[in-house]
Amino acid sequence: MKKILALLVIVPLVLGTQATNAATKTITCYKATSRLNITATVPKCPTGWSATPPKPTPKPTGPAPTNSPAAPYSLEQAMSDNAQLSTIAFSGLAFLTGTLGADSFMPPGKVADFFGFQYMRDIDTAAYGHNTTFLTRVANNVLTILNDSQRTKLISLAKIQAPLYNNFAYNRFPLMAAFRQNLSGKYPTGSKGLSIDAVSKYTAALYATDADLTYNRALVVGAVINSFTDDQKAYLAKMEFNNYNSWPDVPEVESIKTGILNTEYVAVMTYASELFSWYKGGLDADVYFCPERHGTYFGGFYMKDYPAINNPDYFISTATTGDKGQAFLDILNTTQRGLITGIISEQSMSLTEIAKIRLQVSTELRKAMSGSSVDKIRVYTLIKRYGELDGKISALYAVRFAAVNKTLTTSQKAALIKLRDLSVTPKGAYKFSIPVAMPTLPSIDFLFGVGKMPAPGGQLTAPTAFAAAN
Repeated sequence: MKKILALLVIVPLVLGTQATNAATKTITCYKATSRLNITATVPKCPTGWSATPPKPTPKPTGPAPTNSPAAPYSLEQAMSDNAQLSTIAFSGLAFLTGTLGADSFMPPGKVADFFGFQYMRDIDTAAYGHNTTFLTRVANNVLTILNDSQRTKLISLAKIQAPLYNNFAYNRFPLMAAFRQNLSGKYPTGSKGLSIDAVSKYTAALYATDADLTYNRALVVGAVINSFTDDQKAYLAKMEFNNYNSWPDVPEVESIKTGILNTEYVAVMTYASELFSWYKGGLDADVYFCPERHGTYFGGFYMKDYPAINNPDYFISTATTGDKGQAFLDILNTTQRGLITGIISEQSMSLTEIAKIRLQVSTELRKAMSGSSVDKIRVYTLIKRYGELDGKISALYAVRFAAVNKTLTTSQKAALIKLRDLSVTPKGAYKFSIPVAMPTLPSIDFLFGVGKMPAPGGQLTAPTAFAAAN
């Protein structure tokens, strides 16, 4: 499988400082199933980590017990005050201790996510949902049983949609740059700070790409499902929706890689994995979202997923967000903590509307699996509103994180750096999970209420160098 190499540079554990040129060495630290490489002049494992590898433990061979982390996931749980607060606090920690480059890292599966894959991942009874082999194994099975005509449909879709993914990734940068500028307190002349209305308008335009990816994926994948043979249906019937251990370990279909870019291959693998989750799952799975689905501009994915980069068979801990989110809140004083906890009630109406939109969109998309017509205008209109709401929530986060940052003491900043427990930052930026040079951006003054959003805001074509990164 093609590998994505991360370009990283070590920085000292001090906010705003630059890396030195001293000779360094790297050690590997271990904690449970996690591994972390530390590079420094005199590298030491963080508290709770050990330089001694743990003894190997057998992989799960059967269903997880009902009290396992795989059991309690639901839309209600994801929208609960506790789940939301943990995720927001974790994002706050990542943002206040991170960089624009780290903010840009995001799994591509968080875009156009109406096909049940995230739910399948979260409720996997074999506890492999957050293992790096999860998507690959299910996708390989699907691609193995598809015929040439069916595979060609997915490959053709990937060639069309890969540029859209590039554009979506690039058009996230003005938002992230504006959030960073707001954090610094350096506003454009004539502005008093970030404009939530301007951000919402911009994300509504950005989500037009999400709608395009979603609608056309549903049509193509639905057509493939409608063309299943009896043998294909029988093969998939043996694979359980929520049990990784029921999926055969089959090799990649190497012929698919011929003549396509890595970004296109990643898209094909995404389609194949979501074909399975959509076919085997149901409406509840499609509507579901994980708590970190919204407000994806603050570096939380990088802070949590970095140890998994180029780390085969790695388990991403599902406890990290909750544990570090709570620890972040504990470091804040009462006033600072109130700025974060107050977000919960203020975003409640937006989050409820998002859930309703996801139900409407998912219901419409499922018509494609039965060969019925999907209302394109309805899907695009709903997802545009979805983007507007996500922008409103994200801007609220950015404003509150900046307010907390203004009053942090030196000791609090040091405590947050220690809690981050990740002494690496990207050398440049990311196009989803692909390392890229930091791109040149248009003016972002409009996101501070100065001037109008330039056309086509949220729909700019990615620069050639950015799009070519593979």
